[in-house]
Amino acid sequence: MKIVGGILIVIGIAMIVFQGFSVPVEKNIIDAGPIQVNKTENKWIGWPSYTGAILAVAGVVMVIVGGKQKS
Repeated sequence: MKIVGGILIVIGIAMIVFQGFSVPVEKNIIDAGPIQVNKTENKWIGWPSYTGAILAVAGVVMVIVGGKQKS
């Protein structure tokens, strides 16, 4: 449980620092037989910063509970 909690803490902090990422998406503009015109756009995939905070807090709780169970 402590390992999963630690992983959640790291992921939560990373989600707070990096609030998203962009992915290149290729769109087909014109498709007229042998002639094709494509356009590459960057699509932003983001999340609110409070989701990272929630994951980090959940990770801290799991580390604390995991530490108390072994005692």
